[in-house]
This record gives sequence, C-alpha cells and structure tokens, in this order.
Amino acid sequence: MQPFIIQHQSGKARSGILHTAAGDIQTPFFMPVSTKAAAKHLSSEDLVSMGTQATICNSYLLSLRPGTAIINKLGGIGRFMQFPGAIFTDSGGFQMYSEAFLIATTEQGIHFRNPFSGEKVLLTPEDSMHIQYALGGDVAMCLDAMPLIEHHKKDIAEAVRKTEAWAARCKHTHDALRKKGKRSQLLFGITQGGIHADLRKESAVHLRALDFDGYALGGLALGEPASQEYKMIELQKRIMPEEKICYLMGAGNPVELLEAISRGVDCFDSRFPTQNARRGTLFTSEGRLRLLTLPYAKDKQPLDPACNCFVCHTYSRAYIRHQLMQQEGVGFRLASYHNLYYLHRLLEQAREAICKKKLFKLKRQVQRAYTKAK
Repeated sequence: MQPFIIQHQSGKARSGILHTAAGDIQTPFFMPVSTKAAAKHLSSEDLVSMGTQATICNSYLLSLRPGTAIINKLGGIGRFMQFPGAIFTDSGGFQMYSEAFLIATTEQGIHFRNPFSGEKVLLTPEDSMHIQYALGGDVAMCLDAMPLIEHHKKDIAEAVRKTEAWAARCKHTHDALRKKGKRSQLLFGITQGGIHADLRKESAVHLRALDFDGYALGGLALGEPASQEYKMIELQKRIMPEEKICYLMGAGNPVELLEAISRGVDCFDSRFPTQNARRGTLFTSEGRLRLLTLPYAKDKQPLDPACNCFVCHTYSRAYIRHQLMQQEGVGFRLASYHNLYYLHRLLEQAREAICKKKLFKLKRQVQRAYTKAK
C-alpha cells in the first residue's frame, strides 16, 4: 500500500493521509521536536491534549543515553515516552550544526563527540539505520551531511555528494532490516544543496532514483532569504514524485509554513515555536506578541482571545509574563503549549482551506497579521 494518499488539492497545495504503523496522520501537519524523547517543558500528555499527531526524536542522542537496548526493552520509543501518535526519528545529522558535537565527516560517516562522556563516536549510515530500527519509530530519516547556508559552494557540493552516497547505504541497510524484521517502518531520504539550484537539482534527482517512502528538504529554514528558500522548494518539488510526501525540515514560522504548503510541502518540524515561546514571543491570531515588553506587565487578557487552548482560557498575559521573567518552568510550559497549539490549529485550518480551495485567503490573512508592527 502506498504510504501517502492525496485526498484534496488546491493549486500545488494538497491534503491527505500518511499511513504509519502508529496510525494515520492527516496532512499537512507540524511535529513538535522531542529531541530526548520529550518536548522541552512539555509532557506527552500535553502533546496529546493539543492534538499532536506526530513528533520527532533524535536517534543519535537517544542511542547514547539511555541507549537503544533500554528503550527497546521497554517496548520501543512510543511506549517509552507514552506517546500514542507517530514518531519520527532523526538520524542525528543535524548535530553537525553544532561545533560542540562535530569532529569531522568522512566517507565512513560522521565523527561526533559524545556530549555526555566526551569520547569520540563514529556514526555510519548503517549504524543510524540499526539504531532507528531498534528504537521502533514509525519513520526513520537517512543520515545526511548538512552544510550551513554560509558555507562555500564547494563544501556544500561535497556535502551533497556524501549525502547521496550515504542515502544509498541507508536504503540498502533499511531494506534488509525491514525484510528481516516484523515491524513496518518508513524511510525518508533527505536532499541537500543549500540555495544553489544546480546542487539542489542533483540531490533531488539522485534521491528520487532510490525510491524512498518520502522525501525531506534539508539544509533550508536556516536564515536564508525567504525568496531563496521558496525557490529551492519549488525546484525540488518539480523533481520529486508527486505521490510521495514532502517534508520541510526545521520550518516553524507561521507564514513560512503556509508559503511552503502552497508550494506542495506536507509536513514540518522545528524548535522555533517552543524556543520563541521561552523567549517571550507568542503566536496569536493577530500576529506576534512580544510578551516581555512592559505594556503586558498588568495585562489581564489571555495571550490570544481567539484561542481555545487551556492556557488562554485560564491565565493572563501578566501572569505568564511574570513566570517567564522569573524563568520559571511553569512559564516555559504555558508559553510553549500555546505556541504549539496555535500551529496545530493553523495547519488544521490549512487542511480545511485546501479542501475548500481557500488556502490563498488563509495565507493572506496570516501574512497581514504577521507583518503588522508589534
């Protein structure tokens, strides 16, 4: 059975169903980041109550602590974190973004420094597939070499070459694991290439030939101009098979999500909404709310009067601001919950808008709200 079924289309935007072992996911959808098997300051119960369909964990870090053996013995990552929805596991390649982790990349794989012990660790594509399959997630991601936008084109081209080679090794290993094992797990390939059209095209063509269950666009949403990001999405979408799900990694800005959806992207993940929440920037139907500014110190209104989350039904802006100013965990939780709830509702609205051919209207409405001075 084809994992992804398109049910409605409006221009290039589409809504549908992604079939996973944990159940069906309605697309487009957003995944909170649960790096170490928990979203920061939120429980799995919080994620469920806000309507989270899927979350993404870091397989590399979890393989180091508590270890795949422990998680596997406790019934897999879903039971370990008591999350009933679908779980994606990232390979850990994103840790290349941190100089504290990365030592070097070679033909073998990525040489990391263990953040817990300081020892050197080599993560190969084969290792990554074995780790992710053992963790028991529903969707595994290929190991990729992720360059930064500011890197020289020559370095980005080398990252593309390694990503292509590693993708083939991941696919070969994962196919064998899936054939031998008793569990169904999807595998997504990840394209790279920065904002260079020729490299993006090369990466997309190569990965398409490997026939993954889905395709992710990596190395974007890293601070490049929005016009360049959208251009790369459009380029790769023209190459990727239409019947396969498209995943933009690292995107979490409300306007950015709707722009990507209008170009055919189906799912997203990002630290952006919870990171912003902890720093006092809240998403609302009227645009960004800079909660730490002085005018909100005595404000008895909810974060967003139009929001139905429990935070907005219960607490004032003044209270949440106070807790954030004191850096209290409850403030981080309430603000993070609200931002994620907002994004889930936004993508729910996007799914409805696609069905009714009204996505452009929703996008313009959100663009107006988020371009207002706050």
